Amino acid sequence: MPTPEELARQNIDQQLISAGWVIQDRIEMNLYAGRGVAVREFPLQTGEADYLLFVDRKAVGVVEAKPEGATLSGVADQAARYSVGLPSNVPHVTLPLPFLYESTGVETYFRDERDPQPRSRRIFHFHRPETLADWVSEKVTFRGRLGQYPPLNTTGLWKAQIEAVSNLEVSLAQDKPRSLIQMATGSGKTFTAVSFVYRMIKFGKARRILFLVDRANLARQTLKEFQAYTTPDDGRKFTELYNVQHLQGNTIDPVNRVVITTIQRVYSMLRGEESFEEGNEEGSLFEVENVLDQQQEKQVEYNPRFPIEMFDIVVTDECHRSIYNLWRQVLEYFDSHLIGLTATPSKQTFGFFNQNLVMEYPRTRAVLDKVNVDGEVYRIRTKITAEGSSVDAGFWVGQRDKLTRRERWEQLDETLTYDAKQLDVEVVSDGQIRKILRTYKERLFTEIFPGRTDVPKTLIFAKDDSHAEDIVRIVREEFGKGDAFCQKITYRATGVPPETLIANFRNSYYPRIAVTVDMIATGTDIKPLEVLLFMRQVKSRILFEQMLGRGTRVINPNDLQAVTPDATVKDRFVIVDAIGIVEQAKVDTQSLERKRGKTFQQLLEAVAFGVTDEDTLSSLASRLMKLDGRLSDADRSRIQATGAKRTPVEIAEAILDALDPDAVIASASNLNPAPDEEQIAQAGRDLVEAAIRPLAENPNLRGVLIEIHTRNEQVLDTVSVDELQEAGFAAEGTEKARATVDLSSSSLSRTKMRSPHYK
Repeated sequence: MPTPEELARQNIDQQLISAGWVIQDRIEMNLYAGRGVAVREFPLQTGEADYLLFVDRKAVGVVEAKPEGATLSGVADQAARYSVGLPSNVPHVTLPLPFLYESTGVETYFRDERDPQPRSRRIFHFHRPETLADWVSEKVTFRGRLGQYPPLNTTGLWKAQIEAVSNLEVSLAQDKPRSLIQMATGSGKTFTAVSFVYRMIKFGKARRILFLVDRANLARQTLKEFQAYTTPDDGRKFTELYNVQHLQGNTIDPVNRVVITTIQRVYSMLRGEESFEEGNEEGSLFEVENVLDQQQEKQVEYNPRFPIEMFDIVVTDECHRSIYNLWRQVLEYFDSHLIGLTATPSKQTFGFFNQNLVMEYPRTRAVLDKVNVDGEVYRIRTKITAEGSSVDAGFWVGQRDKLTRRERWEQLDETLTYDAKQLDVEVVSDGQIRKILRTYKERLFTEIFPGRTDVPKTLIFAKDDSHAEDIVRIVREEFGKGDAFCQKITYRATGVPPETLIANFRNSYYPRIAVTVDMIATGTDIKPLEVLLFMRQVKSRILFEQMLGRGTRVINPNDLQAVTPDATVKDRFVIVDAIGIVEQAKVDTQSLERKRGKTFQQLLEAVAFGVTDEDTLSSLASRLMKLDGRLSDADRSRIQATGAKRTPVEIAEAILDALDPDAVIASASNLNPAPDEEQIAQAGRDLVEAAIRPLAENPNLRGVLIEIHTRNEQVLDTVSVDELQEAGFAAEGTEKARATVDLSSSSLSRTKMRSPHYK
């Protein structure tokens, strides 16, 4: 029976051979036997190397072998001694030898002595001789180049994207192997990724980058982002400069610099499968997480067709948390830096990336920056009994727990459970579905979007394909519309391809309502969407966050009106909850608006009186943010003339900081590195006071803000069709329009409403 050391040597031999090395004993050495030759037990001036590695007949590195089970943390120094002990008459590339391996045959570490800060890293397998030959020819290593980028060209980037790219590049320059970027859905994560990928290829000379997505639909969407990206310094499209491949087979073309695919396909490739059914990539991993949680970790073996050095960088874009446990070996197969992009990080995600969060940009901040729109909840409760059915509906505001970032992420891992007594936990019968949809229709233009006439783009989440069919049928009946009005968009849709249906939903007037199970639940970008209607349970907090992300995206008013003519601006989206998801413990929709019943003036006066509860402050921040986006230059001059030192959005930002537990703890830590609860509470009170003081101590500022807000919000009554035609509107376009009252002039003036029917 072989000893542990003999067993380790056998495994190392097999691994070196599979990576393309020729294994030889010193007395039988023939450096012409292959491009890469590993010579066993080679005598050096500092000892005997277990393996001396030759590439193109020159020594390039050593392998120090240890018995299986041995720890390798102290072996690096031994390998380093061997790297400088080469006899002077042995041909070599440089001294010390650059490539050092320590291995037990089960675990292998590697470092390149030419790196700025040489550091051993765990690798799945040995590198190929051809790779070491390429590395030797480089004047500066890849890790060295990552620290030599020119300043970031910020053209086309906004501040959060600039921060994300800059922080990531600092992390990579420090050779941190894993980096996590958290950015709210709709805030431009993919554009950010294309921006840093471009710099990695152009300045870092990355040979190839793997871009992993959750499913094939997102791969197609990501490819379009690369194709549309205009390089800021060159002016050409990304794909004019570098080849980008959406992998639809199990073969990677070596000319491609970016490969876009799913983790499922990569696993299939590593297993040696010749093909992988494309339909297996259409479903989202978020939808089958209960099944995934019960599966064993996917085991992989070395595949010479896909060596570990094939990718310098692996990017995971909004992948399901199973990628970090079930598929962990697939990610760790490649000798690459790992970069995670997510809107909804969990404890597992945070842990996998070594807690190296290089960017955090939550939805509340995205709303403040006008990158996302705020969401409001409209709750519809149904009760069906022997005596009949009843409905209770209205806008809903739940309790909000002040949680730190770590606490929030830990909760995201938890499963949502529903009370069996909750009567509307399933909306599946025709009667229930009809009652919900009838209520939605009746309240739509009176409570949810008062004054509107076009049904806003609405996405309904169904539990399965059959449920979706029922909902589509009943929607058409209740709204009295034809097939074009409401469409099912699922993977089982027949006839029109799902991608075409999604494009129509995004870009055309019809359909007004789409019903889906999973296809649009995550990742898909539909900017005109204004309503999310939940008629199914969602047991994952992360999936719920992802689903909310479908509604948060901002859109140019002209683009919105192209598909929804009577909409003026998208400054919010509405979550219509027919299930009770928002009533689950620890579910936070992150809505800033918490006091719908209070006017802007009442909120300002409350703050002046010293009212500082979270709901009041959050709602005030929301109103200030919206107001800031509508200010004219004259408005800003009037505000400045009151002696205000901050703009409305800057005040809103300070308020949100005061409500952020992490910001409060950071403020308290400035005075005491280990603050107690009272010190943290006092820091919170101080931040609140500092945030609201510009409003509380300046009645002139409050007056001007109220006047501007009133002018922006007030509208005239219904205008006749004759008046519309006189103003230049086509009679068939709409029967009425809103006209803004201009209080800044001596007379009231109507402003023409933007409309595709305007002549």
